[in-house]
Amino acid sequence: MVTRLNRDRVLRAAVALADRTGLEQLSMRRLAQELGVVPMALYKHVANKDELIDGMLDVVISEIEEAADSGDWKPAMRQQILAARQAMLLHPWASRAIEMRQTPTPAVLAYMNGVIKIFRAGGMSAGLTHHVMHALGSRVLGFTQELYSAAPGGEPPDMTAFPYVVEMAMTAAHENDTIVGGGCDDQFEFEFALDVLLDGFERLHANGWHP
Repeated sequence: MVTRLNRDRVLRAAVALADRTGLEQLSMRRLAQELGVVPMALYKHVANKDELIDGMLDVVISEIEEAADSGDWKPAMRQQILAARQAMLLHPWASRAIEMRQTPTPAVLAYMNGVIKIFRAGGMSAGLTHHVMHALGSRVLGFTQELYSAAPGGEPPDMTAFPYVVEMAMTAAHENDTIVGGGCDDQFEFEFALDVLLDGFERLHANGWHP
């Protein structure tokens, strides 16, 4: 029996396709092939590719597990952001798609509302929460934008002129516990920076921050 095509099925198929091939390879034609329908059939459920991507993001955001209400904002916020990061790692294209959007989707807004609620329920003022959200930036959704990412080709620069950069790179902790200048343990670095930020927010809140 053929499963009837509906919006949810279209969106979930698109998410699965993007997970396998990346967002750049996603097209209405290719998605239609995956679903065994003609491309025009998709337009009954999504108006265009932008609406498709918005819907895909809503699917991803819906997978983020809501932090348990522990009565303490700091561990709850840490749990919430790391849950968001898990969703972003499962769907590597999603962070780029979020950055490309001109306006947040309803699901993203609902998630952000829940994050703000954790801070406010913890006693933070609306003003401090505003600054905290800016400080967290995209980290609140579980990802960060690196300054530089590895690109194929091209000659590497002569690093002898940059001894402090080399020293830092050679002493960083890496995923396989080796000390080489080949990339850091991204999860460790994410959690380290998150904890630094949360500790700072806690101090500001405890000291009665005001503008």
